[in-house]
Amino acid sequence: VRIFCIGFTERMTNQVKKTCYAQHKQVKTIRRKMVEIMTREVSSCELKELVNKLIPDTIADDIRKSCNSVYPLKDVYIRKVKVLKKPRFEVSKLLELHGDAGKVSNTGEDLGATADRPDNYEPPVQENV
Repeated sequence: VRIFCIGFTERMTNQVKKTCYAQHKQVKTIRRKMVEIMTREVSSCELKELVNKLIPDTIADDIRKSCNSVYPLKDVYIRKVKVLKKPRFEVSKLLELHGDAGKVSNTGEDLGATADRPDNYEPPVQENV
């Protein structure tokens, strides 16, 4: 999995200038912390748990909190996640992910009657469609 993150610097209180640029060393430090946090979070969990972390954006919140000591950030997001290598297909894992969706249940419901048709049945040709 490859993760792309983006964050913007925040204006200081009582700042007059419209722009707020971080110095090069600060940018490098922030980027290093971003990579460290993302690799730690991704390597410590399975794909399903990673998706559950990405939905409420907890990884981005961790990045924003840890980089706040270097330079205040706002609007930190995980903007893209690429799957580089397709995971191995295991039927048991698939059924575990989807729960009981694959099981057929006999609850006694009326499923309807089967249609009685001869073996060589073809529907009639329609004149207009």
